[in-house]
Amino acid sequence: MAFKVRCVAAVFLASVVVATTAPLLAQSLADIARKEEERRKTVKEPAKVYTNKDLPNVAPTPPSAPLPAPDAPAVEGVGQDAAKGAAKDEGADKGVVKDQAYWTGRVKDLQTQLDRDQSFAEALQSRINALTADFTARDDPAQRSVIERDRQKAIAELDRLREAITSDLKAIADFEDEARRAGVPPGWLR
Repeated sequence: MAFKVRCVAAVFLASVVVATTAPLLAQSLADIARKEEERRKTVKEPAKVYTNKDLPNVAPTPPSAPLPAPDAPAVEGVGQDAAKGAAKDEGADKGVVKDQAYWTGRVKDLQTQLDRDQSFAEALQSRINALTADFTARDDPAQRSVIERDRQKAIAELDRLREAITSDLKAIADFEDEARRAGVPPGWLR
C-alpha cells in the first residue's frame, strides 16, 4: 500500500513540476521575431552569395574510351537478337550525337523491353499455373497428354524469357556503366 502511495505522490509531483516549468520555457512568436531583428541589426555585412558567374569556366574532361566488351558466345535463340541489335547500334552510333535525348531515349527503350519481357513472363507463369491445375483436374489420359504438352511448351518459353530478362538487366547495367564512363549526368538516365 505504501508503494502505491509513493508512486501516486511521485506522479503528482512530476506533473506539478512539468506544469510550472512549461510556461517558463515557452517563447511567443513576437519574442522570437524581436530577437531575430536584433541579431540582423548586429550583422555588419551580408554573406557573399556565389553564383555561376563567379566561378571560372573550366573545360569539361573528355570521356574515357569505353572498355572493349568481352566476346561471349551467345546461347542458341537467346541474346542473338540483342547481339545483332548491339552490332547495329555500334555502327549507327558513329554518326549519332550523344546528347540528353539520346541517353534518355536509349535507357527508356531498354527499360521498355525489360518491362515487356517481365509482363510476358508473368502472364506465361499464370498460364502454366492454369494448365497445371487443369492437368490435375482431368481424368482422361488423352486430354492430360495434350495439356501436359502445352504446359511443357509454356515452361520452355518461360525459361527462355527468364534468360532474356537476365540479358535485359545486363544490357541496362552495361548501358548505365557506359553512361557513367562517358560522364553523363545521372538525371539523364531516368
